[in-house]
Amino acid sequence: MTLSPNGAELMERLRVVLQRVAPGRRFALAYSGGLDSRFLSHASGLLGFKPLLIHVTGVHVGGDENLALSWARRQGFRLKLIELDPLDVEEVARGTRERCYGCKKATFSAIRREAEGLPVCDGTNHSDVSPGVWRPGIRALKELGIESPLQEARLGKPEIHFLAAETGMERPDQLPEPCLLTRLPYGRAPTVGTLLKLKRAERAVREVLRRAGASQLPFRLRLVAPGRPELHFSIAFAKELTPALMESARQAAVSTAPEDFSGLACRVLDTLSGYYDRQSQG
Repeated sequence: MTLSPNGAELMERLRVVLQRVAPGRRFALAYSGGLDSRFLSHASGLLGFKPLLIHVTGVHVGGDENLALSWARRQGFRLKLIELDPLDVEEVARGTRERCYGCKKATFSAIRREAEGLPVCDGTNHSDVSPGVWRPGIRALKELGIESPLQEARLGKPEIHFLAAETGMERPDQLPEPCLLTRLPYGRAPTVGTLLKLKRAERAVREVLRRAGASQLPFRLRLVAPGRPELHFSIAFAKELTPALMESARQAAVSTAPEDFSGLACRVLDTLSGYYDRQSQG
């Protein structure tokens, strides 16, 4: 494969890190199926490494898991599945600001048990560790000795999108699909029913956007307060967010659970991620 000078330099940075992390060229990877873990799987394979992909499934997992798992199998990766109930984790069950820490600690402890003695890596990238961003889950990774090759190689979202496209990875423009627990405010205890309703509603919104040719429009459906659900879009895509499209997306979400989403409002935000962290700091 012929890469541009920039692409070759970025891939070499990753190769050097992986060689340190996995001198035997084998490692276990926490495989969510999002862009970062898919890219790390893809790139490590190109570099001659053999990752064991470990996917944790549960009611809190957003997006389309079938796409992620079918891609991994088509690429010939070894794949293990673990089922985890995040509601068994105290910080999650109580909805505290440490819920991500507790969930990551439980998740990666389970992954380490299934890792066959291999070093364990995750897809944390360089953009995830910006100063001032509240990410308690990263603390859990450090406590457990989890390696983050993308972060260490200084590969952030722009570099990952660039390399994914240049190396021919399928869906290089994949949107983030964060954990469904992030749709709830701190202090609200999640339930299986609530998470399943959010998942169904977001799937319905995604289908409306796909039919409209706008599948790359990011959004989040959040329960910002009791009786106050909101469908959030990014202002970066304001030109594509016609009133008709937003209304169609809103109606699709409401139709999946009218008793919960009848008052659903649409909002366009400057930034989609970290909504509750910004609110709590304000």
